[in-house]
Amino acid sequence: MSEGALQDSRILRLVELALREDVGTGDLTSEATVDPRVHGSAEILCKEGGVIAGMEVASLVFRQAGELIDLDPLVADGELVTAGSSIAVVRGDVATILIAERTALNFLQRMSGIATLTRSYVEAVAGTRARITDTRKTAPGLRALDKLAVRLGGGVNHRFGLDDMALIKDNHVVASGGIRPAVERVVRYVTDHGLTVPIELETRTLQEVQEALKCEGLSRVMLDNFTLDAMREAVGLIGGKLEVEASGGITLHTVRAVAETGVDFISVGALTHSVRALDLSLELTAHG
Repeated sequence: MSEGALQDSRILRLVELALREDVGTGDLTSEATVDPRVHGSAEILCKEGGVIAGMEVASLVFRQAGELIDLDPLVADGELVTAGSSIAVVRGDVATILIAERTALNFLQRMSGIATLTRSYVEAVAGTRARITDTRKTAPGLRALDKLAVRLGGGVNHRFGLDDMALIKDNHVVASGGIRPAVERVVRYVTDHGLTVPIELETRTLQEVQEALKCEGLSRVMLDNFTLDAMREAVGLIGGKLEVEASGGITLHTVRAVAETGVDFISVGALTHSVRALDLSLELTAHG
């Protein structure tokens, strides 16, 4: 399975919940209009160009809806397609195809939208050292799929949740009484619990970057809402001692300039928190 996504039991539960949410006690329209003995095929069409993501998830939806439904992908996840492309053929009993149609398309459209937007950011920083990364600003329950879509679009994943990286943010600093005590407490906690997770510190000023450089145990410094000039200065101060991540309101119009400051990572919440779904449709092509 690509990226191991479908080996994750969370994905199967998510698909089951989504189907149950949509179907309820039954598809009234399909039950009324379609003979359950009728078999046929349908195409999934891409109505605009983009990067396809979620094909295997869509296939899982159809299989969960009916064991004899088969989705034959015509393109691979991560592949760029043009408007008008046929990206998959679905075969089986027509009523079940129609029952699963919307749920399958919902997953496929959202994931493809994320992958397409991610690819745009990745292409915008091509030739620099910067890598595009996501955030935890994902749709509740969809994080595994949202982050898979980012990878399929060419980005890299930031931490998945609160347990695989220690990210010291401004509120942690305030609660601890300063940057140094916050970092020291996190380093001590990680050490005492035998953890090997990276530790990142969010900074908002050059002075905070200088404080960060005096601390032991950090892996990465985040430059949050820095100006380009301040970002360049911060990268120079850090001098390769730590990884550097830029964050805060970065758009497709500004991402190239941010990348050219020399940062290692650029985190973009918009990849997942406000993505526009790619326009796809399913059209019945044969039945009988």
